[in-house]
Amino acid sequence: MTGYDVRFYFDPVCPFAWITSKWVRMVAAQRDYAVDWRFISLRMINSGIDYDSHFPAGYEEGHTSGLRLLRVAARARDEHGRDAVGPFYEAVSSEIFDSPGAAELTPAVRGSRSFVEPLLAKAGLPAELAGAVDDNQWDDQIRAESDEALALTGRDVGTPIIQFSPPEGTAFFGPVISRLPDPRDAVRLWDHVTGLAGFPGFAELKRSLRERPQLRSFGVDPATAGTEEDWHAGSRRATSLAGRHRTCARWPRLPSGPLPGGRPAARIDAAVQARLVAGPSVIR
Repeated sequence: MTGYDVRFYFDPVCPFAWITSKWVRMVAAQRDYAVDWRFISLRMINSGIDYDSHFPAGYEEGHTSGLRLLRVAARARDEHGRDAVGPFYEAVSSEIFDSPGAAELTPAVRGSRSFVEPLLAKAGLPAELAGAVDDNQWDDQIRAESDEALALTGRDVGTPIIQFSPPEGTAFFGPVISRLPDPRDAVRLWDHVTGLAGFPGFAELKRSLRERPQLRSFGVDPATAGTEEDWHAGSRRATSLAGRHRTCARWPRLPSGPLPGGRPAARIDAAVQARLVAGPSVIR
């Protein structure tokens, strides 16, 4: 297939990209849209960051596990076509975020061949593709698409990034949603989002109060809504509102002093971040 209605840039270890992707799949099924699943690596777009000084121990491994999974996706696309990426992404991230064992997954497990091989089979792909987890020949391709995504939106964004009506259409970070709508509301939400995206000069609509994602990896039962909390720049603040962890955002730390637009900067809570990289579902 050469023509796509939507480009969706994802890192498979980003929970917000995952839940938004499930919504996009619902819409695509009802509207008969074709989605081009593309890559954006959190590890690569943070490549200029000193992880040891900016993050708690283990955070680099969390991002690196996403890169290792993207290498497999890149090889799958190269050998089996672009339409192989969507099923692979669905198989991998559903295991990371929605499976009964999601709470116990660590970055080391997520980025391993033994983790990927059965998920390749689930996606209808050969297990031998899992060898790409250690193969950095795919990194240039992943880096180029990460840069491509940020060129569409500007660099002060996170994942996912969606481009509507590519290649000329507008692209935005998000939308960030914490639960899946029902099928009818999924299309209604899509129409609202694309309506805003199509308005010349529109750039941002945001609130920091949001529900914890409706994912088992966050300790939220799929049949219930997560607790509403105050998030900043894609990161949930600690109970004291003194710290934050960044799950899918580009920058790990805000500068001291006010942000553009007068928003206050916040410190990273190392303990919260450390629990996230050990396994996203252990954030309570």
